[in-house]
Amino acid sequence: MSRKQLPGRTDLAAWASELGFTGCGIAALDVSAAAPGLRDWLAGGFHGEMDYLARHATLRSEPQQLVPGAVSAIMVALDYAPDDPEWVAAAWVNLENPQLAYVSRYALGRDYHKLVRKRLQKLAERISAEIGDFGYRAFCDSAPVMEVELARQAGLGWRGKHTLLLDRRRGSTFFLGALYTDLALPPDEPVTEHCGSCRRCLEVCPTQAITAPYRLDATRCISYLTIELSGSIPPPLRPLIGNRIYGCDDCQLACPWNRWARSAVVSDFAPRHGLDATELAELFAWTGEEFAARMAGSAIDRIGHERWLRNIAVALGNMATPGGAGAAHLRSIVALRQRSDHPSAMVREHVQWALACHGGS
Repeated sequence: MSRKQLPGRTDLAAWASELGFTGCGIAALDVSAAAPGLRDWLAGGFHGEMDYLARHATLRSEPQQLVPGAVSAIMVALDYAPDDPEWVAAAWVNLENPQLAYVSRYALGRDYHKLVRKRLQKLAERISAEIGDFGYRAFCDSAPVMEVELARQAGLGWRGKHTLLLDRRRGSTFFLGALYTDLALPPDEPVTEHCGSCRRCLEVCPTQAITAPYRLDATRCISYLTIELSGSIPPPLRPLIGNRIYGCDDCQLACPWNRWARSAVVSDFAPRHGLDATELAELFAWTGEEFAARMAGSAIDRIGHERWLRNIAVALGNMATPGGAGAAHLRSIVALRQRSDHPSAMVREHVQWALACHGGS
């Protein structure tokens, strides 16, 4: 394929924009400079139970083994921030109300994985319509891909001290997608970093999981504890989780750059089933069937009903205050007692811990 047949940067950006992507850049498919950092992180055991990260480390650091013949990555961004200019303040209010469940803002609507991949597929089809058949494969948190590093190289932002990608135009509230391709596209230039001396993300982390700038101990991260961890949540970390039942946004909420976060252009990311303002006791009452029906098509579905109850039990325990006897306090105790004989030993153990927080078993 001759060079003149390749799509131009302007064309790619326009086609991506038509599909709702708010960022588009190109990176050469070479992440060798980031590979040593990944190996050191894995060697430190910071990945916890996420064994797939170690198992597929070579595929992450050597992309051509994942997609033979690929030489470029078309990287895209898709915003998901709530459609509310005061969404950061609203999120803090939610976190400060122990009666309400807090769900990470990215998971309030439909699952982004398939949505982003489908749009990447359409982008590939648009390119193919212009230049003919070419080799490609679309990814969105679905394979061993260094999305943040490639997006950094593609000029979509810089890696913040919390390890997420940051962009001066949209903060960090966006999903990343990658289209590996055999097209030798001219790469974009990385942007400069703009975190400066700011340490707000490190200081605000409830569990101090960001152990140093650009270094995350996933085994302490609330997102890991409530989503990736399959077993019992370590008791010393439970009080630090607060009312966060799926994921955590604190490092993003504290980041000054998220003043510029852009509202989602995709209606699928709007909150479903009142997950942005629902009492813990109400969610704890969901049966397995209700959970499956309401979380179908949601990223939350992946943790299953058992871990859903585990997480909410911890949050209900964290509602306890010395001498607490209000209506919400009593509802939490009643809700916990109704699950005290749950078939799952893990759920029962977390329920008993929560009841003990309220002063009894």
